[in-house]
Amino acid sequence: MEASFSQRHPLLKDIFGLLIFALAVLAGTLLINTFIFRSFNVEGPSMEKTLYTGDRLIVNRLPVTWSQLQNKEYIPDRGQVIVFKNPLFTSGGKDEYIVKRVIAFPGERVVLKDGSYTVYNSENPNGFNPDDQNNGEPGSPTTGEVDTIVADGTLFVSGDHREGGFSFDSRNGLGTIPFYDVVGPVGMRIFPFQNARTF
Repeated sequence: MEASFSQRHPLLKDIFGLLIFALAVLAGTLLINTFIFRSFNVEGPSMEKTLYTGDRLIVNRLPVTWSQLQNKEYIPDRGQVIVFKNPLFTSGGKDEYIVKRVIAFPGERVVLKDGSYTVYNSENPNGFNPDDQNNGEPGSPTTGEVDTIVADGTLFVSGDHREGGFSFDSRNGLGTIPFYDVVGPVGMRIFPFQNARTF
């Protein structure tokens, strides 16, 4: 009985099997990164004392994927820490992805005065402080003055290190963030291990 091609060329069979395995791993990684979760490193002081340079984050893509399957825009919760694509990013530049905290939604009025935010909407015509629900995060007073209405389809975001120019955000030049640029909410900090936590 004549030997099959794979029996006559076991090295080619092994190489072919390895290529199939590598392609499957690559496809699986792409599917996970696109639809389930992504990993990001924090760089810079803009989210201190919540997040620090070198922190490794897992961003939950599932709520974004679910919204897309329903043909809806994903809208995070107020106070959530999210990662989004920098709308001002240019090829070759830095900070393609940014992490900030959600402050306000479309149609809401955001006022920054005397070191703190006040958000006005139809449910709260007298205004409220959006940071009251964040368990002491952020901890620093907020520098600057703002009085703006959040545009349709966008979010007003802010870093947690709000003194001076430590955080480039919706207060001071970044502008509001389109819903379609949101990668997802931060689910976990996995590194450094001793500071691992959920969000």
